[in-house]
Amino acid sequence: MKHLLNYLLFVLLAMSFASCQKDNIVLIDPIDTDDSEDLIANTVFTQTVGVAFSSDGNAAVTGTNDDFTVTVNGNDVTIIYAGEEYVMYELSGTANDGFFKLYSAKKQGITLNGVSITNPNGAAINVQGTQSEPNKGKRTFIILKGENTLADGANYIDTPATEDEKAAMFGEGQFIFSGEGSLNVAAMGKSGIVSDDYVHFISGTITVNVSSSATVNGSDTLKPACVKGKDYVRMTGGALSLTSTGTGGKGISSDGNGYFYGGTVNVTVTGNNFGSNGGGGGGHGGWGNNSSDGISAKGLKFDGNLIFKGSKVVVNCTAHEGIEAKGTLSVSGGEVYSHSQSDDAINSGGNLTISGGLVCAYSQGNDGLDANGNCYIKGGVVYAISASSPEVAIDANSEGGYKLYLTGGTLVAIGGLESGSSLTQSCYSASSWSQNTWYGLTVGSTTYAFKTPSSGGTPLVVSGGSTPVLQSGVNVGSGTECFEGMFYTNAAVSGGNSVSLSSYSGGNGGGGGPGGGGHGPF
Repeated sequence: MKHLLNYLLFVLLAMSFASCQKDNIVLIDPIDTDDSEDLIANTVFTQTVGVAFSSDGNAAVTGTNDDFTVTVNGNDVTIIYAGEEYVMYELSGTANDGFFKLYSAKKQGITLNGVSITNPNGAAINVQGTQSEPNKGKRTFIILKGENTLADGANYIDTPATEDEKAAMFGEGQFIFSGEGSLNVAAMGKSGIVSDDYVHFISGTITVNVSSSATVNGSDTLKPACVKGKDYVRMTGGALSLTSTGTGGKGISSDGNGYFYGGTVNVTVTGNNFGSNGGGGGGHGGWGNNSSDGISAKGLKFDGNLIFKGSKVVVNCTAHEGIEAKGTLSVSGGEVYSHSQSDDAINSGGNLTISGGLVCAYSQGNDGLDANGNCYIKGGVVYAISASSPEVAIDANSEGGYKLYLTGGTLVAIGGLESGSSLTQSCYSASSWSQNTWYGLTVGSTTYAFKTPSSGGTPLVVSGGSTPVLQSGVNVGSGTECFEGMFYTNAAVSGGNSVSLSSYSGGNGGGGGPGGGGHGPF
């Protein structure tokens, strides 16, 4: 009910401000972010059921009563729970050909305690609602202890026609991950971890490798992802390492919003786009896959809004956008690095706002930062790169009457800014820059160091709260490393040559140069 009321409030606000969207207005986040019910300490589990898988092919289930219907066929374990208590299921042992499937109308916990499950014919773990209403799942707490492994097979051949089974680890209800252990998921047939509600990562170390590729077969379309939450995906702690190698695959995908408030996320997507129109599109947004058989390979893709407040997020994507929100995108804290070899590094379907944190958007094939609405840079540190002329480092949808507003923060942009930008904070440009070179940028009493890419558009643009001083070919002695080693905050630099700067108002004219010099502490 809270989510519904907040959503209705958002819709009313959006309608009220619709005529002012081209002005400097930022709507509040409409989603209730209270996560108290996701804290496992607030749930009392009154019963524990043990499931011990065995390498000899005979699983054992203990701790059940008349409220449970248990079916064990080798290491294939199915439990139907009809009681009213909150149950903790503890999985252990090894199943080279097995699964754990649970039907329940209550919220529950699943402790993965050094378990390894491989199912050649479907999901390793499958959490449904009841048998009569399997798609009405409840909250499931996933507690990680020790080292755990889950894997599916190439073909899902045992899925009942009335049920979904979309991943090596699939649930109809919410998945909330915590604990101090680790989980490795390998997906060959479909996705890695999927909830048809939401996914929340609180703690634990999770690695997901997905090798499956997108397919379209009538109305049955497979869009594989390492992690997918139908409602939203939320990161408040822990560590995610996600790799997708198949055609049309994604790192994290959601029909709703994304919240990155803590923890670390590392995403690598190396697959090509799928279908006749699955490639990136030029211009604003690079939607490029409007065909029914076009599925793009992206790092983070959210149909709603994306909010970064405290996570460290690193995305490397080969064929399409690194990070995309179909709604708005905002960064107020944390560190966000996105590198795309072929399309926009970071793209928003609406307004894009940076008010704090560290942001690097590095594109070798399109814009660095690309907003289909207004782009607001109000604070933080931004390093934007476009290595594809005539694209720019920071783009706003000027064709639609929007623009870039720069009012604060520290900015380095290789490839220039959108023409017609509103630059309340003064910008300066160097007429040329050298490739693979360390530069020192001093703004007031703070010095930053950044390494230029091996190619890129022109000019090099800098901006800060006071008139910046730029040096090329410096040696970096110390500092806090970020952006995959391309940037240092609080840097100590020496040597180098002074770079002449001139006032800059927008556009990507100017000349660049090769050359090199200087080094940083790799």
